Amino acid sequence: MHVAVAIVAFRNADDVVACLNALNESEHRDFEVVVCENGGQLAFDELRARMPAVLAEGQKVRGILAAGNVGYAGGVNVCMAATPDADAWWVLNPDTAPTASALRVMVGRLQRGDCDAVGGVICSRGGAIQSLGGLWRPQFARAVSLGHGRPVAEVGQLSSAVERQQNYLNGASMLISRNFLQKAGPMREDYFLYCEEVEWCLRARASGLRLAFEPSAVIPHEQGTTTGNPREIHGQGKLPVYLNERNRLLLTRDLFPDLYHRAVIMALILIFLRFARRGAWRQLGYALTGWLAGLRGERGRPVWA
Repeated sequence: MHVAVAIVAFRNADDVVACLNALNESEHRDFEVVVCENGGQLAFDELRARMPAVLAEGQKVRGILAAGNVGYAGGVNVCMAATPDADAWWVLNPDTAPTASALRVMVGRLQRGDCDAVGGVICSRGGAIQSLGGLWRPQFARAVSLGHGRPVAEVGQLSSAVERQQNYLNGASMLISRNFLQKAGPMREDYFLYCEEVEWCLRARASGLRLAFEPSAVIPHEQGTTTGNPREIHGQGKLPVYLNERNRLLLTRDLFPDLYHRAVIMALILIFLRFARRGAWRQLGYALTGWLAGLRGERGRPVWA
């Protein structure tokens, strides 16, 4: 199975180079890499200067300069459009360092024929689970990362429930089959950043496509190096907080219109519970601005960004 690895970059050549170094060790050899740079010509020039043309086993590496900052979904779509002959696409964050066996075991799961897309264990470098998959709760316009905060050593006992519970894959690592792309179509670019992988997977499931979890595919992830969204709540910037709240309402409006009005109220309550009770007043303002933008149905890249 020939896999195209789709990486979206934004002025973070260090991350991309580290990710490529990890891919050098991949036990699945039949792949190529396409990196879409969203950060402009100077960032693209730096990326090309530091990025190899081929990896250790001869896998091709290509860089593409996006026509402006097209967002994460737009960058993924650029990578997939540039590799039309691939059998599958591995959507991979640049701030990941997949283990050598990760792609091999995900390809193996996809080839079993009982699924159309595969996720794995997204974890911190310290060994804590970030996500085994996700559960979207439309009545709250909120996502739940399954297994979040648990030790990676507990994946075995958690894994049996993941496929029953998950309705989306974590966007840091998703192996997407050709059948998935043909039936679900590309990612929605009007989300720009955040929730686009959730919408994609939910839309795919509505078309009868199946999501799988591969517990032996381990993908360490730095989290937030591209978006500038640290885990510490008081350090979170305007763009990620704003887009998170805006796009949660857009997703609910798009896919769960019957629950939209209830979700609007619940999302507002949860904003105050998350930010106000921790004294994150600046982030509360960002979140409320995003909530209002979602209420107004604003889409795409914010004009102020």
